Amino acid sequence: MKKPRKKATTRPERKTRGSKAAKPVVQGAAGLDALFRPRAVAVIGASRRPGSIGREVLRNLVSGGFEGKVFPVNPKASVLHSFKCHPTVTAIPDPVDLAVICVPKKLVLETVKQCAKKGVGAIVVITAGFRETGPEGAKEEKRILDVTRAHGMRMVGPNCMGIQNAQRGVRLNASFSRNFPDQGPVAFVSQSGAMGEAILAHADRINLGVSMFVSVGNRADVSANDLLDYWARDESIRCVLLYIESFGNPRNFVPIARRITRHKAIVTVKSGRSKAGALAATSHTGALAGADVAADAILKDCGVQRVGTVEEFFDVALALSRLPLPQGPRVAVLTNAGGPAIMATDALVASGLEMAPLQKKTAERLRRILVPEASVQNPIDMVAGATAQNYADCLRLLLDDATVDMVLVIFVPPIILDPVEVAHRVFETVKGAQKPVVGCFMSRDEVMDDIAASAPQDWVPVYLYPESAVRALAALDERRRILERPEGKVHRLRVDIPRLRALLKPGWQGVEVRRQLAQAYRIPAVPGGLAHSPNEAVAIADRVGYPVVMKMSVPGMPHKSDVGGVLLNVNDAPSVWNAFARLMRPDAEGVNVQKMLSGGREVVVGFTAHAHYGPILMFGLGGVFVEVLKDVSFALCPVTDVRAREMIRGIRGYAILEGIRGQASINEDELVAVLQRVSQMAIDLPEIAEMELNPILAFPHGVVGVDMRVRVEERS
Repeated sequence: MKKPRKKATTRPERKTRGSKAAKPVVQGAAGLDALFRPRAVAVIGASRRPGSIGREVLRNLVSGGFEGKVFPVNPKASVLHSFKCHPTVTAIPDPVDLAVICVPKKLVLETVKQCAKKGVGAIVVITAGFRETGPEGAKEEKRILDVTRAHGMRMVGPNCMGIQNAQRGVRLNASFSRNFPDQGPVAFVSQSGAMGEAILAHADRINLGVSMFVSVGNRADVSANDLLDYWARDESIRCVLLYIESFGNPRNFVPIARRITRHKAIVTVKSGRSKAGALAATSHTGALAGADVAADAILKDCGVQRVGTVEEFFDVALALSRLPLPQGPRVAVLTNAGGPAIMATDALVASGLEMAPLQKKTAERLRRILVPEASVQNPIDMVAGATAQNYADCLRLLLDDATVDMVLVIFVPPIILDPVEVAHRVFETVKGAQKPVVGCFMSRDEVMDDIAASAPQDWVPVYLYPESAVRALAALDERRRILERPEGKVHRLRVDIPRLRALLKPGWQGVEVRRQLAQAYRIPAVPGGLAHSPNEAVAIADRVGYPVVMKMSVPGMPHKSDVGGVLLNVNDAPSVWNAFARLMRPDAEGVNVQKMLSGGREVVVGFTAHAHYGPILMFGLGGVFVEVLKDVSFALCPVTDVRAREMIRGIRGYAILEGIRGQASINEDELVAVLQRVSQMAIDLPEIAEMELNPILAFPHGVVGVDMRVRVEERS
């Protein structure tokens, strides 16, 4: 039985003759019902010419089962697809909610004006040749956008493939894609039409279930942000898929995505990972914080799950859209072949998941069910003769085991057993289970197609290889951790920002400015000072105590040790006097004399300003090897205390900070505080293009900054 159709609520009111009141610009999710739930659709540029986009869009609307009215528009035809054809959209006697524009580029602006005159609620401009072609195309696109905003219309495109809504009561395929998946718990937005077509085709094949799809094209009006906001209100959507090449407005994306991921999973296969997009910078932070790092930081901060390939896109989407979340990371593997189980175990451990230990009673019951040759320790190898009934019985025991959070079922088909039958026994056994189960059926493609085609609506995701199945389980566990992550707090200090701004001048900042910045933000610094003469150097060394470190102070020099500009363990006054003469040179502002400290673990904290994303904070193992090891993590500023701790614990070398071979752990709370203070500096003083503390020495009793670099950019 079909659900009653939801009434469209976004049809704009018609302006009465003589009225001069301007319609407001419609933004955000407002007005998108006219796109996704129209009562009437006009196809402007509809055609009977084979291969034309206008013909494909009209055909797809009809063959897809659209439940509203369809109006072809073409001044050179009277009937198309058995529908009466109208010369213009204004000649249609009925109201029109949505217009799909497939006319040549030179006619688009006038067509949009006619849609505005008609009172159309939304348009999809499939025609290309606008901003993507250069400045002239961008100007023409803006003219179109000005018309839509002046009349309160929403626009998808231009240069797009169209939109789809497969939900019952709508069945809208307003695109030129012939792939129209059944409705399901997934919504999908693609910046690339070609990628959108390929993904829709595969989604249909594996029975993913895509309720809504949008090819956003140039994103002149409707963006991924708008769509996320709209889909957040649809309870039938559990998972949103994004294929994006760039963020339209990253600063708007962050709060929207952060809010939505508390309720729905968002998965992206964002492209643009190459080093060619890296920021031009001279600090370690700037050199490592490329454009992809900034995007990755945004996604992590928002709880968006990022994958590297389209294959992973599907692996993760199947699991997140259909399965319950686990209570923890422990996985039981049930198999009839040892080799794939070993591969799965390796992949599980590499993904940060754990092998479930299994309760003693579970192992005893498994032993009673299975043949003597079977292994009842995780992974449970039932051997090749295992039957469909064995799979069902063992799976029930694993689901009842309190040590098991997730189950991976592996099946390698022997000649005597039908994979589809085994799959359906697994589906039946799992029905109603509160733990996620995924399958790995290492069969031929046609067998996998049969399993997907015959599966019930709430079927268990089935993958061809163990690594894909493990990737799905890892995504479920990542989603669990995202939801369990505390909100955290942004702690702020009271700082005299106008006074600090008055100190900053374009270029690399000297020692005195750096010292005042560190004091203002309560960043502990090693005792010392800047000497301008040998006598002053000796006085500083006497004050802080021997031995001392002496460094050439040349603003902007990243690696002083490379030019012999750092002398360690200077033990007495004569040595300080001689060292000053060696280090002082005409372009130096002086020689930095500092107390020699030892025993701490070196870390680096810094930030770099990004024109689109804002300041990006970096943390990692520090010292001279930071660019070699590249063991760093990133986050957007400002960071909460929770996010700062995640950054510290997220590097590969965290065990060094925890303490190895009897060493005490560093004072992590003090390091969290420094990260938040540096983050606050980045927000308070946007003039600072790069700032870095490298190294910071971390001790069990606290932390202390040894070297600091700050570069200011002149702002217009």
